[in-house]
Amino acid sequence: MIRDGYKDKVINPHQVGGIETYVCDNGAAKGSRVAWVNTGSGLRFKVAVDRGLDIVDAFYNDCSLSWLSHNGPSAPRPDACDGMKWLANLPGGLLTTCGLSHVGGPEEGFGLHDRYSNLPAELESVVQPCIRTDEFEMSITGLVKQSTVFGPNLELKRTISCRLGEPVIKIRDVVTNVGNTAAPLMLLYHCNFGWPLVDEGTRIIYEGSCEPRGNDGMKAVFNDQDDYKICRTPLDEHLGNGEAVGFIDPEADDSGLCTAGLCNDKLGMAVLLKFRKDQLPCLTNWQHWGRGEYVCGLEPGTNFPVGQSAAEGQGNLTMLQPLESKEFELGISVLSGSENLGSLSEK
Repeated sequence: MIRDGYKDKVINPHQVGGIETYVCDNGAAKGSRVAWVNTGSGLRFKVAVDRGLDIVDAFYNDCSLSWLSHNGPSAPRPDACDGMKWLANLPGGLLTTCGLSHVGGPEEGFGLHDRYSNLPAELESVVQPCIRTDEFEMSITGLVKQSTVFGPNLELKRTISCRLGEPVIKIRDVVTNVGNTAAPLMLLYHCNFGWPLVDEGTRIIYEGSCEPRGNDGMKAVFNDQDDYKICRTPLDEHLGNGEAVGFIDPEADDSGLCTAGLCNDKLGMAVLLKFRKDQLPCLTNWQHWGRGEYVCGLEPGTNFPVGQSAAEGQGNLTMLQPLESKEFELGISVLSGSENLGSLSEK
């Protein structure tokens, strides 16, 4: 571990790892707040404070983990909440949060994937590791308010924490209805993985049954004859808005945890998501093999991205009562080396 052997050799903890905050001064992200987190393990990532504490760039050693859109990191656009405008300001990134009242395509009262990812966080704390006292935990915590006068008033408190020397990100979200009437809650963690982690032959890891989103194009991919858990070469049929989307009922282990991720055997590296089945019972797999826009998404959620109306019609729309809270946890970890990847060979 990088944190071993530093005694009497390091006085500044940032030589080993930590969190740096700054304000971008150029391009589409100009004026927006950022936190750069270095775990000291080879894993480092950028937190967009003004985009709901979502995670954009992420690297492990010399490999990028996340897919970035042509937009890349950008300042929030609170006006991008109608129709498909959400896409015009989508950075991609390791984590884009969708919700909090609606996930899915546009419908009356909601644009694609709702407002959360264009809302700023109110920072509450930045905790640095302290190598003098062997306190290796670091974290950043903030509060995001998604509110409307005479309408739903939801707050999400997010803590992103890491431990010096370990390639693991822990995300803990607590959503509270601070209004005086019941409010719908839909939440989806849109995790977007890109090259070189995602490449031809990269394995998509999860256990559970998968069904196509519904139309014939999806059924042509997610079927018993097609190996849809292997990443493809760039496809002409995915130019523009071509895609394939599968809805997965993930299986949990004895402790109630589900595992999903990607394993690139050529790189000897995997990235895994871990989440609780009782918190996030749905997993969506987005495959978009367009040239230059080459991405595989794994998206744990309270619901599949079908929209609030469909979720209500299916009887699985969560309603938060006044002052009621719900907690969600998501872990993102990097594995490397054949000895660590062996356990993934059967998934």
